[in-house]
Amino acid sequence: MVEPARNRLSKDDARARRGDAKHGRRHNLENRMNDLKIGFAGLGVMGEPMCRNILTKSGAPVQILDLNPAPVERLVALGAVPVESIAEMAKTADIIFLSLPGGLQVEQVISGAGGILENANPGLTVVDTSTLSVGLTRRLAAALSERDIAFADAPVARTRQAAEDGTLLTMVGSDLDVFNRIRPFLSYTSSEVLHCGPIGCGQLSKVLNNMILFENIVALSEALAVCKAAGMDPRRLFETLAKGSADSFALRNHGMKALVPQDFPENTFPINYAMKDMSCALELADELGIELQGAKLAWSLMERARESGNGARYFPILSQEISSSEPAS
Repeated sequence: MVEPARNRLSKDDARARRGDAKHGRRHNLENRMNDLKIGFAGLGVMGEPMCRNILTKSGAPVQILDLNPAPVERLVALGAVPVESIAEMAKTADIIFLSLPGGLQVEQVISGAGGILENANPGLTVVDTSTLSVGLTRRLAAALSERDIAFADAPVARTRQAAEDGTLLTMVGSDLDVFNRIRPFLSYTSSEVLHCGPIGCGQLSKVLNNMILFENIVALSEALAVCKAAGMDPRRLFETLAKGSADSFALRNHGMKALVPQDFPENTFPINYAMKDMSCALELADELGIELQGAKLAWSLMERARESGNGARYFPILSQEISSSEPAS
């Protein structure tokens, strides 16, 4: 039976109305985002490209702050507005993103003299993309909550190039309302934005991810040392391992690109940064009464690498501390 033309038209109309509604929702979301004032403090290796992606893709006004004038000048050329202090930013922004070296700096910016706690208006949201301990994260979040300031820990993973490309992995700890509020902006910096649970769970996910990576590098370094001593070509070994159950992201990236060629440049996630992340994992485990033997082994190799003068070099250089170990007599 042929369907009456009027019914076919009504279905077409319904599809058109659904399309119009979807476009309207997207348009309303973009308008709401444009109405928000964004602040971004910390324009370093990861912070500058993250801020640039938010600035150029969101259409929202973005205030910026950093001690180094070079990234500030580059972002001002794209339309960002520089501010003189975190106090000024806290008084005017709706959402502030932090990308700072570590817990000391984050604590100073939030609770130090002239910081966010002293100057923010109720209703501000603070998003910390730095890496710091779970305990400090939760203490800062509690202090902000007393002032009616929302908080999310949102540390990032992957490389500087991923930050440039907007393809980071962001792990968020917050309540769902806050997550939904900040997710559109994080989507400009990251191809994957994951809600990991309540406050602290973003940091927990980041710290444990890195702990596992560092331990993988230790295992690969041990295999490398045995391989060389036994007369096998390291690249052939790693290519073979990549076909079996020993395959991993660490093997295909850090293993093939750093361990095999023994290429450990400076200014690429160095031993000093790796130790900062590992210390967060060890500190938390100690508080929980859990013995992390593998993590402690990785830590000891990092310490030796730093003592050898390699603290500023790419962290897989810890492998040299295994290959240089003398056999017990």
